[in-house]
Amino acid sequence: MTQNRRRSRASLLHWLSEGLHAEPDAGRIFVQLCERLIDAGIDLSRATLHFRVHHPQWLGTRLVWTRGQEDAFVQKVAYDVEATDVFQRSPFRVVIATGREVRQKIQICGPHVFPVYDELRQHGHTDYAAWPLDHTQGRRHLITFATDRPGGFENRDIAFIRQILPLFSLVTEIRLKSQLARTLLRTYVGSHASEQILEGATTRGSGATLSAAIMICDLRNFTELSGRRHRDYVIGVLNEYFDMIAEPIEAFGGEILKFIGDGLLAIFPLTEPDACRRLLDAVCAAYDATARRTPPAHPIRFGTGVHVGEVMYGNIGSKRRLDFTVIGPAVNLASRLEGLTNDLKRPVLV
Repeated sequence: MTQNRRRSRASLLHWLSEGLHAEPDAGRIFVQLCERLIDAGIDLSRATLHFRVHHPQWLGTRLVWTRGQEDAFVQKVAYDVEATDVFQRSPFRVVIATGREVRQKIQICGPHVFPVYDELRQHGHTDYAAWPLDHTQGRRHLITFATDRPGGFENRDIAFIRQILPLFSLVTEIRLKSQLARTLLRTYVGSHASEQILEGATTRGSGATLSAAIMICDLRNFTELSGRRHRDYVIGVLNEYFDMIAEPIEAFGGEILKFIGDGLLAIFPLTEPDACRRLLDAVCAAYDATARRTPPAHPIRFGTGVHVGEVMYGNIGSKRRLDFTVIGPAVNLASRLEGLTNDLKRPVLV
C-alpha cells in the first residue's frame, strides 16, 4: 500500500470520528464515505444504504450510489417489501435475519444463490459484500459495497471496511434519530408545531397569539356506526374520511393540529396570502371528494364550522403531558358553528 493511501485511510478514520459535526444528513455522509473510500484506494463501483424509518407510509429508505454520482438515488421502501419474493431471495434477508456479513465474488457465471448477483454481474461488478449496521435498541440497518475491479475486492480492502463500519454506524445513528424525531413530530403534531417543539417550545403556557382561519369538521352518525360495525371497519371508514379532508387541507397550505375522535381541527394562519380563500378551497375539495366516492355500505357525511379570529397557539396541559394546540373564543365559535350544521341541515357554516 502506498503512503498516500495510508494517509487517506487515516484521514477517513479521523473524518468519521471528529469531522462531521456540521453535517446533519446521513445520506450526504454516505456519499462522502464512498468518495473517501475511493481516495483510500478501494475501487468502489456501487454502494447501497438501507435504513428502517418510522413513517406512516413506508418502512424505510434505500440510497443507491454509483461511481461518478454527486448524490445518491433515494427510494422509499413499502411496508410489504419483506413479504415479496425479491426480498426473500436476496442477501438483505440473510443480513437482517442473522446479523452476519455476506460476501460473494460475482465475476463467475451463474446461477448464483441470489438473483441480484447475476444483475450486478451484468453491469460489470465483480465482487459484492453486505454488512449489518446495528444501532441501539435492537435496530438493524444494512450497507452494501460492490466493485468492478478485476478479481474483486482485495482482502485488506474488506478488512478496512470492517474497521470503519462501527464508526459509520455510530455517526448514522445520531443523524437517523434526529430525522426520526422530526418525522414522528410531523406525523403526530404537524409541520409547524413540530418545528416549534424542536426549537425548544416545550414550556407549559409558552406560545403566541396569531390570527388564523379555523376549520373544525365532524363525521355524521359516527356513534351509530361504531356501535353496530366491527372495529376494523370503523377504523377504515375513519381513515378514508380523514384522507378526503386532510389531503386538501395540506395541499392548500393549512395545518392540521389534531384529530379528535371523528373530528378534525385545522388552521390557515393569516400571515400567509389568501388564507381564507385557500381554506374554503380545501373545504370544497373535500366535499367534492366525498361526492366522487363510490357509494359503499356506509356513506361519509360531515359538518364543517369555519371562523376567523385570534387564537392562542402553544403548549397547554399538565406538568408532564402537554398538547400543542390552539384555544380561544374564535376556536369555540368554530366548534359551535360545526355543531349547528347538523341542526340546520347544512354541510358548512361560516
